Amino acid sequence: MAQSLSIVADRQILLAEETFSRFGEVELVDGRSINQSTIMNADVLLIRSVTKVDESLLKNSKVGFVGSATSGIDHIDTDYLKQSNISFVHAPGSNARSVAEYVLSSLFATAEFNNLDLTKKSVGIIGCGQVGSRVKRFLESLGVQCFLNDPPLAEHGLTESFVELERILEADIITLHVPLTTEGKYPTSGLVDKPFLDRLKADVVLINTSRGEVVDESALLSFKETNPQSTLILDVWCGEPEININLLQQTFIGTPHIAGYSYDGKLKATNILAEALLTETKDIADTAQILTSEPITDAIEYNDETAVQLAVMQTYDVRSDAIALRELMSMPSGERGDYFDSLRKNYPIRREFTDRKINTKNLNKEMKQCLLELGFKTGSA
Repeated sequence: MAQSLSIVADRQILLAEETFSRFGEVELVDGRSINQSTIMNADVLLIRSVTKVDESLLKNSKVGFVGSATSGIDHIDTDYLKQSNISFVHAPGSNARSVAEYVLSSLFATAEFNNLDLTKKSVGIIGCGQVGSRVKRFLESLGVQCFLNDPPLAEHGLTESFVELERILEADIITLHVPLTTEGKYPTSGLVDKPFLDRLKADVVLINTSRGEVVDESALLSFKETNPQSTLILDVWCGEPEININLLQQTFIGTPHIAGYSYDGKLKATNILAEALLTETKDIADTAQILTSEPITDAIEYNDETAVQLAVMQTYDVRSDAIALRELMSMPSGERGDYFDSLRKNYPIRREFTDRKINTKNLNKEMKQCLLELGFKTGSA
């Protein structure tokens, strides 16, 4: 691969031009518009989840390196890339903290609205990789009981105490963190179907931040109609960006596939791709450190009763994203897809817990420890 490269990059990859211009000329494009013509003369293709990469896209192109700034790879035909000797890298775990923070913010919003004590609820976590395991750590630091289900990991003999799906279906809260797969021993496409839903509690809280196709949306709508006291929290949808408007109306929190959209998570993904391209081109220079900002220090005086919830919601309140997406319901059907995409393209800067320093002057040792376990920095104002 030549040292001066022609690079086509999704313009939604954070700091793409600044990061990758060192390798050659960078053309920023809309991810959904990438086609054979767009990449015909490119050496490098850098994408996100909205671009499907397979033979129909890459055939007869010069592309020798594909990078996806995402943790999931269901939009990539990895077999074709391997057969074609095209290098591939993605960014597993880059947005894991961001998604886990989304889940925690959603649960605090749900607890506040329904007057719930989360420590008296059980949480079933389906999929215990980078995201699910972090959700577990967050919730257990708050004293919430968690049950884990991940057949592939259990089969590989990992040390977590996994339970069968039947036990998960008895939980008060169920959160999905699986990759989208259609083949193999444990396919996840359509995992949440009518038989699955029929076994849930009538007042279950169901969270999906994985992929929309993991859920049978028609079955979920029927379940919600039969069990109006249930709570749906959905960040992902079938057929994005043309999402099911009826399902959106039934959600407590519905967001435009932004759970993993923290600035920090996007930056990690960009740096992972940059490091891989450095290796590919045998460039011995170091990757530039782009992010050097100091943590935000809160002047708020927290107390032991509300410290954790206040710190979480001050850092990221998911309800603002839900309010933005609900505007879609008042739009003509022909404008909804563009609006969904615009919310993602113009997403405001959102920092992670690790970027906030909490004033712990008035907090007890237990609360300080809990905040530390969630990733906050602590100290006096």
